[in-house]
Amino acid sequence: MSAPIDGVDLDQLTPQRRELVERLLRQRQAGATPATPTRSAEPAAPAAVPGRRPALAVSLFFFSADLDDAPADKYDLVLRCAELADELGLHAVWVPERHFDPFGAPYPAPAVLLAAIAARTRRIGLRAGSVVLPLHDPLLVAEEWGVLDAISRGRVALSLASGWHADDFVLDPDSYERRKEVLTERLEVLRTLWRGDGSLRAAPQGRTIETRTYPRPARPLETWLTSSSNPQTWRTAGALDLHVLTAMLEQTVDDIAEKVTLYQKARAEAGHVSDDRQVTCMLHTHLAERAEDVVPRVREPLGRYLSAHLNLFEKFASTQDVGVRPEEVTEADRALLLEHGLQRYLRQSGLFGSVETCLPMVDRLVAAGVTELGCLVDFGLPDEQVFECVRQLGRLQEQVRDRAEEAR
Repeated sequence: MSAPIDGVDLDQLTPQRRELVERLLRQRQAGATPATPTRSAEPAAPAAVPGRRPALAVSLFFFSADLDDAPADKYDLVLRCAELADELGLHAVWVPERHFDPFGAPYPAPAVLLAAIAARTRRIGLRAGSVVLPLHDPLLVAEEWGVLDAISRGRVALSLASGWHADDFVLDPDSYERRKEVLTERLEVLRTLWRGDGSLRAAPQGRTIETRTYPRPARPLETWLTSSSNPQTWRTAGALDLHVLTAMLEQTVDDIAEKVTLYQKARAEAGHVSDDRQVTCMLHTHLAERAEDVVPRVREPLGRYLSAHLNLFEKFASTQDVGVRPEEVTEADRALLLEHGLQRYLRQSGLFGSVETCLPMVDRLVAAGVTELGCLVDFGLPDEQVFECVRQLGRLQEQVRDRAEEAR
């Protein structure tokens, strides 16, 4: 018999409700942490990953849903947050690539948005999280991001993803079934072009020509591979010597620790010996000066955000054989799933509280092998509260650096 979760006995759910709970939320009771833990309540950390790791970096991540169709205001928030993060010494700003759905709607063109950020900042890293490479010709990717790398004086890095939503592939329908293989093939072409070499292409009149892209970047392309819960994607990243971008959506800290071990093993088996590979973890975040202010603030906007994500999942499920028929999920089912997801985020899958109360979660992530936090801050809070969170993330970065110095 299943143990009750947040007062709900899974054995009492309909098969559709249970399947959706287990697939969408991946609830794990082991290793759960409270929303505002104290140091005395700190859970045991997973075993540390062998080898030296750099001090943890703290970055911003943006992935808002466009529920009110006010993109200008959302872009203004992103730009102002990026300016503040640049002043505070945060590590990087991540923006995603999303298409054709309200969830992530402000972000169809990450290079364009990051170009605006580049013009208003001086030092902060500019990251795409993620470019869905099977949707694009690598010639155009190399050109577009080469321009941005030049404008920003070498601050650009990319995380690449294979894509998951079939409807996105109206941009390249033939790539969908082979999207993982297509990503690997196009990554090799992108690397070739980025270092200034040519790519053979078919040209008019039956000719084949060697094509090079410009401008030529002055440094190698820092590249991540986006992976959530699929262990094989982590192994692929290790074999290709890529950094990893992951998230807490479908896994726990303990799960991440296990996958980091797989990743490091794959790197070693492929002969990669450097110790500078990064594991970036995206997690929903709201820090405030007073920990007790956080849950009342975030409960309603985070619930709306998760509802938008559930809509996207149902759209995905309608095109896949995942054992769930969205039309059979009732409003009561949705309410249960949303409350379940909200509690999971607040308790074990995000940073919610003050700098001090979130340090135990930070320590667990570092022990699991995470080297960078991608703090998703734009899930519907008022602008001033988002700015407060960014300022507190500046404090968190300072604390992390101070503790790293003390440990040396």
